[in-house]
Amino acid sequence: MLRKIDCVMVRVDDLDAGVAFYAEALGLRPLWRDETSVGMAMPETDAEIVLHTTDLEYSTHYLVDDVRAAAQKWQHAIRTAPFEIAIGWCAVLDDPFGNPICILDMTKGQR
Repeated sequence: MLRKIDCVMVRVDDLDAGVAFYAEALGLRPLWRDETSVGMAMPETDAEIVLHTTDLEYSTHYLVDDVRAAAQKWQHAIRTAPFEIAIGWCAVLDDPFGNPICILDMTKGQR
């Protein structure tokens, strides 16, 4: 089911300042950008740091092949039912300890 950690979300007040800092300090490079977020490439992996200006509850997103199938299999643990996102689908599950597990798929393709 789980393929990898796909992205880590990092809240910033200003996208341009965030891009400048993470590019200079960590050597990340911008991959894509929209009104509220910028995907930053990490060296030697296809995982992303996503800088954003929104108030999101979850910071780590795990990539799965199919969110809707995973949610159906784990329906007893659904915190937030599958919903569409720009690249596919997302859902939030609960582990047995009450911790959120945010999963996403890329069924619509990369940005």
